[in-house]
Amino acid sequence: MNFTLKVLGTASALPIIDRYPSAQVLDVRGRLFLIDAGEGVQVQMRRAGVSFLKVEAIFLSHIHGDHVFGIFGLLSTMAMLGRTGKLEIFAPRAFGPVLKFFMSYFGEGLNYEIEHHPLLMKEPEKVYECKNLEVSAFPLNHKIDCFGFLFRETEPQLNVTKFEIAARGLSLAEIATAKRGEDIIREDGTVIPCAAVTYKPYEPRSYAYCSDTAPFPELSEWVNGVDLLYHEATYPEEMADKAAQRFHSTAIQAARCALESGAKRLLIGHYSSKYPDLSIFLEEARTVFAETELANDLQVIDIPLKKL
Repeated sequence: MNFTLKVLGTASALPIIDRYPSAQVLDVRGRLFLIDAGEGVQVQMRRAGVSFLKVEAIFLSHIHGDHVFGIFGLLSTMAMLGRTGKLEIFAPRAFGPVLKFFMSYFGEGLNYEIEHHPLLMKEPEKVYECKNLEVSAFPLNHKIDCFGFLFRETEPQLNVTKFEIAARGLSLAEIATAKRGEDIIREDGTVIPCAAVTYKPYEPRSYAYCSDTAPFPELSEWVNGVDLLYHEATYPEEMADKAAQRFHSTAIQAARCALESGAKRLLIGHYSSKYPDLSIFLEEARTVFAETELANDLQVIDIPLKKL
């Protein structure tokens, strides 16, 4: 029942020795989802022990190089390792020509299908779902089309209290009815309210990935109540003017989004290479939102199950 984030890269555009560009893997109960694929993503996946063949889908925020330069090598390696299952890639429309170029020059020998789902939405929209998980995409405020992603567990099936099963003599059919969230109506007209015999086993967990973006008011609404919010914090406050010019955020702006959204925890990253010492980012963010953490390469963050 794990819900675990593996951070592969935390740098911004310029390469530095000890940090790789943006990439993350979210592991939801053994299902792997890659979020962005900056240069060197394959190396970091190896270091993090992430299986290339178990990645079910890739979510690309935008096509700036520090978020996609690693995709060509990754797709080729998946083929060399014998991947046969379809790979879905959710990315802006502009990724289409990039994928076409890759396939025309390097697609020979790929024994698996790659399906690109263009992201065109103007507000949050569900783009992917599988057992126990839904993923929504939403537009960010960057120089080019850029999208964030919200990963949320679906509502669990209700459990029936064992005591009530025995006390009320519930049949298997009645148990199934209650688990669906329906009241039990017996042949004699007796009604057993669903709420009287069931309970919700846990609260669904959630993770939001907000890559390159300048602040905008709707974002906090779109990630409202999220358990873990990743929000880029390219600059400290002393570089706020440059952040605005380049459609990025400061650490304090990221923290304000977390505070306004009611997020449980904030993870900041995408640091400017100008700042080898990241303490300024953390100190500034925590003046606004105490539950802030610095993202670090190869960091593993578990979002624990919240039993009710």
